[in-house]
Amino acid sequence: MGSTTREEINLGAVTLAKLARAYDVPTVVSTVGVDMGVNEGTIPELLAELEGIEEIDRTGVNSWEDEDFRAAIRATGRRKIIMAGLWTEVCLTFPTLAMLREGYEVYPVIDAVGGVSTVSHESAITRMVQAGAHPTTSVALGSEFMRNRAREDADAFRAIINDYFDRSRELHGKGGNITDR
Repeated sequence: MGSTTREEINLGAVTLAKLARAYDVPTVVSTVGVDMGVNEGTIPELLAELEGIEEIDRTGVNSWEDEDFRAAIRATGRRKIIMAGLWTEVCLTFPTLAMLREGYEVYPVIDAVGGVSTVSHESAITRMVQAGAHPTTSVALGSEFMRNRAREDADAFRAIINDYFDRSRELHGKGGNITDR
């Protein structure tokens, strides 16, 4: 990754997975080329948050072109898709564009993905936005799920966001505390 660090992507991706679990969001996980020995599987830290979800290993770079992946998305019954990936310009952009063409609303989670360069990352985001995607971040998405701090399930968001900020401070070597504990 040239647009950010692996640690930054993992921070966003793990936060996204925690949010999906806390708010019962149907989740599909896919990999590419793992069974072929070309790539490694999903990182253990992320899989730990997605317990019981079976990875779909595919051979194509565009997950939407994979029959099992499409079937898994369709089985959720959802038309609004929140998506992350490894490479912004490939893993996230290609399926986003294809799904938009088929009438899905797609919300790429930009802090849970990275590009091979900053230019690649930013160009891919621009391309998705021009096609109709709605980029967000894991923190913004969590706030959108929670909506109101007085809701019964607001504590789920508080726990996740506090974990996010704790891990972010650790990652960036900064101290401080979160006042919303």
